Amino acid sequence: MTLSLPRSANLGAIVGAIAMTTASFGAALAPAPAAAAPNAPFYTGELAQPARDRVVVAGGVAWQCNGTTCVAEKGTSRSMRMCRELQRDVGEIVGFITKGEALAEDKLAKCNG
Repeated sequence: MTLSLPRSANLGAIVGAIAMTTASFGAALAPAPAAAAPNAPFYTGELAQPARDRVVVAGGVAWQCNGTTCVAEKGTSRSMRMCRELQRDVGEIVGFITKGEALAEDKLAKCNG
């Protein structure tokens, strides 16, 4: 013995199932919200003297300089090399930060050496 529902009940169940599947599928395809970009630059160089130029290209990245502070996005070189490259273009570096971590004093001395 089979239990049969009226055609209208079957159609309603099918339409409901399709609607739920479509809603779920659409949600799965919806783009995820973009991750909040950090406000802090990847590199920050503190200079002994104000930079002559507002934009300096050093270490393969464009540094934005304002007074004695220069900031840049992530490059492909290590921190020491980035510090040295910046130092060659702007002079003595008194502080260098990579991703929130300050370069150790001995490495800063090598950067300026």
